[in-house]
Amino acid sequence: MNRYTKKKHVSIILCLIVLLFSFFPAASIAAEETNAAVETGETQHLETGNRANEKTTPSGIPLSEVEGFVDGYVDDYIGKTVPGAAIVVLKDNQIVLSKGYGYADIERKIEVNPETTVFEWGSVSKLFVWTSVMQLVEQGKIDLNEDIRTYLPEGFLTKLKYDEPITMLHLMHHNAGFEEYVFDLGYDKPDKVKSLEEGLKLSEPEQVYKPGEVVAYSNFGTALAGFIVERMTGQEFYQYVQGNILEKIGSKDSSIHPTWSDKPELIDNKAAGYTYTEPSQFKELMWFYVSMYPAGSANGPVVDLANFASAFMPQPGEESPLFQKESTLHEMLAQSYTANENIPGIAHGFWEYQGKKRGLTHGGNTAAFSSNLHIVPEENFAVIVLTNQSGEADLCYGLTKKLVGEKEISASAEKLPDPAEVEGTYTMARRGYGGFMNIYFDLLSFKVEALNEREVQISGMGMEGKYVQTSPYVYQKTEGHVMLDAMSPIYVHVKDREPTQISMSITDLLPVGKGKTTPYLIIGVGLLLLSFVYFIIAPFVILVRGIIRKRRKIPAESHQRWNSGIILSGTAIVLNNVLMFLRLMINPFASYSEMVPHIILNYGLTALSVICVGILAVKGRKAELMKGQKFWYGFSAAMTLFLIILMVYWQFYSAT
Repeated sequence: MNRYTKKKHVSIILCLIVLLFSFFPAASIAAEETNAAVETGETQHLETGNRANEKTTPSGIPLSEVEGFVDGYVDDYIGKTVPGAAIVVLKDNQIVLSKGYGYADIERKIEVNPETTVFEWGSVSKLFVWTSVMQLVEQGKIDLNEDIRTYLPEGFLTKLKYDEPITMLHLMHHNAGFEEYVFDLGYDKPDKVKSLEEGLKLSEPEQVYKPGEVVAYSNFGTALAGFIVERMTGQEFYQYVQGNILEKIGSKDSSIHPTWSDKPELIDNKAAGYTYTEPSQFKELMWFYVSMYPAGSANGPVVDLANFASAFMPQPGEESPLFQKESTLHEMLAQSYTANENIPGIAHGFWEYQGKKRGLTHGGNTAAFSSNLHIVPEENFAVIVLTNQSGEADLCYGLTKKLVGEKEISASAEKLPDPAEVEGTYTMARRGYGGFMNIYFDLLSFKVEALNEREVQISGMGMEGKYVQTSPYVYQKTEGHVMLDAMSPIYVHVKDREPTQISMSITDLLPVGKGKTTPYLIIGVGLLLLSFVYFIIAPFVILVRGIIRKRRKIPAESHQRWNSGIILSGTAIVLNNVLMFLRLMINPFASYSEMVPHIILNYGLTALSVICVGILAVKGRKAELMKGQKFWYGFSAAMTLFLIILMVYWQFYSAT
């Protein structure tokens, strides 16, 4: 199996996470003054200069060689597994590289231009939320440790399970306890977008974890923080960001408006978005619109995002245009959460990265775009990568890792705990617990297996990686799939020699319940498939037997009709749920309201099946049945029972 086929298999399992990758340079800026101007008005701006050539990237690549290195790296992917990309590398607020690769629009043969091509930034948009929050902290309008209900309308949050307060820090750390809600997040048309307040009410998830205990990446939590910014400023969030961030850093061609109606001219320069299908083949997808837009609605060219990155790393003697006080900038970039001192944590919304030097980063994915912003404050270095490809990793993360380097792995000389202690099957904490999507999250599990006295292997979702224990219960990835880089290093919480939680970036992992380990899942899925196959084949058997009886002029007995009722009801249940999942696969923008008819139909068809089984049981006792009939009727009833039990277990009678 070649590497492209493997990537395709992983992308199918991950749904929207598709892995991708030729090379058509557009505009190039590599220490050339004539091409360098990134316009920023009267505030901080980026400049090119020859002195940048005297330095290196954090990984040790001389800046004079960066363009050649990036060109060579990107050549393996552009046009093969990703249609286009825009990349900026900064050092000391100078542009080392600003370049477009591949196509912004394959059909129209429009090449990527780093200064004009507009991309969706996805979750990198969240950094605008956290920057806005820190600006309001600086002004005394928000307290990071205050219960957020202080800033919200009375009774706004209706699904809280715990009495402990949720603070702004919890929202920044994605550990407020919210489950993942998969519906009504994005839309394919701008006229479907609702106000931020309406979007939050429509998509409010259940609180399933105690605040502060479990990291589970939350779009809702970030959008909620954006709503608090609205409440504290009296402005729409996009208006606040425009006036207090984008204009201050000189990013004139970007917008975080949910439909970009504040800057409609951006649409003329916006790249088409794609998903990878097979080597050098891409399918164009819809643009992405969201009601909870603070969590992922920013659009703009890569140079504008470079201005934003630069604003976090002012030169000595200069001030950041984002904050009035230098102390606020230092506070935002300081670590605010970690599960263990030996693993990276979170810095007020930034994710820490263990490179050669401490990095701060945030990635983003929409239905058809991927992005990554990575700064190394200590080195005054930044890498920004934007691609028009869903779930792209090799450029967004692979290239970034080559430029910022990796921390050397040094195992402790002390005797370390037995890796067998951390073995088990784990589920992502970022998941839904209610509704039929429960089965989807159950299947996205990770298995941890001890390899020897120092190493474990983590596998799941078509990926695997090898990890070495570097300090007690801390494991560092040494080899494996690039997407697992987000899962390194990890810290395993152990109590009484039993693992209780794995801490890492984006989402923690939790041990699965005994009834949801791999053997039980295999049995459950096997029975479900058996039921599905039976109820798909059995109607054809009924049809053939009916034709034979008709030719022989033999009337059907009433018990035969009721058995047919059981089968046809079961078939209808199967088709209803297959159709429901197909709608979700075809349309990633499906809303909760679109699923409700399927749920209601499940109730009705189940009731019909139970009635048919009950009547058949009565009729069967009164009739003289042959052994073959008894077996068939019993098997039909058993398949119906299995199907109903599994539907109850995996919550097919509820969408949330």
